[in-house]
Amino acid sequence: MNSKLFRTFLIGLTVFVLGACSSGRKSLQSGDYDKAVYAAINRLKSNPSKGKALETLKKGYDYALDRHLDRISDIKLTDDAFKWEKIINEYASINSLANAIASCPACLEIIPDAPKYVAEMSDAKYFAAEVRYNKGVKFLATKNRNSAKEAYYNFEKAEQLYPDYKDAQSMMDSAYWAAVIRVRVETVEVNSRIYKLSNEYFQNKINEFLKNYERKSFVRFYTPEEAMMVRVKFDQVLQLNFDDFIVGQTYIKERIEDIKKENVKIGETRDSVKRPVYGTVTGKLTTFDKTITSTGLLDFRIVDLATNKVINQEKMPGTYIWTDYWGAYRGDESALTNEDKTLLARRESRMPAPQDLFIGFTGPIYDQLRQRITTFYNRYN
Repeated sequence: MNSKLFRTFLIGLTVFVLGACSSGRKSLQSGDYDKAVYAAINRLKSNPSKGKALETLKKGYDYALDRHLDRISDIKLTDDAFKWEKIINEYASINSLANAIASCPACLEIIPDAPKYVAEMSDAKYFAAEVRYNKGVKFLATKNRNSAKEAYYNFEKAEQLYPDYKDAQSMMDSAYWAAVIRVRVETVEVNSRIYKLSNEYFQNKINEFLKNYERKSFVRFYTPEEAMMVRVKFDQVLQLNFDDFIVGQTYIKERIEDIKKENVKIGETRDSVKRPVYGTVTGKLTTFDKTITSTGLLDFRIVDLATNKVINQEKMPGTYIWTDYWGAYRGDESALTNEDKTLLARRESRMPAPQDLFIGFTGPIYDQLRQRITTFYNRYN
């Protein structure tokens, strides 16, 4: 390494070290004691003998510990229903500081016995879970859907805070079923054997989406088969029917173009010294454009079974267009361009099967359907 690069490296290293060290002191001066401690720990890991970092660590930790303990004492005196969750955060901060110090040998020489409040943290979690559980019980006793949702979230929080707390998991399940909207989904009917499998594919995609949606929602969708196997009162029915669909409307457009090219070599002279003969060549290029269009219109309807009224209805159109092109030519091939030759190399393609065309136009309908279902049922979550 040359002297100039070495000096640059030393300057950069010095700036980095000074910045790291000063950042700890600055945080200490501004009252951000936790940040000051972590900055000092990082500094001491790379330079265990750094005196200013040692000083920052000692002062910062004492201040940080006192502040967290004071906060815990103050929070305990409040009427905040969820005060134990705030106390958990304070104990977590203290324990994180102790763990960070334990990972730094130089820090342990200054603070060899940083306390960890493991038992206190466990007690706080228990009390916090108890508060959440009791809140859930009160919400669930109200016996309305919105309260059941609140009950579910409180039981869920209790389980997270203190796993296996009483019967929080079972109560969470009870709250879910008290809050859930039950929707019977009617099968999309297509009166054609040709499109039976394609329609089943479309229906299976819908069912798969609905199952994925309900995993993270308070809505449960039942297929006709599932609805027959359960004894529950359904809240809504989701109806899907094709108002109309047309598969395979075929249009062929034929375009004839006169082609002319001048100054083309068309032969040679018969003299002893042969010379090229140039002239004009012509031909007729026919281009065929084939379009197969398939369209459908799905009626999407949600009926409230309590009132037997339609509460949402939309028409969802879908279109799929399959295209093909090829060409034919009569005349002198010298008149053709490379693009013309590429066209003539093509042959008429075999058209897709009707079943594939059916799947094609249901694609955009499925996309619309997912969006509408998500938008409508998000209001229940």
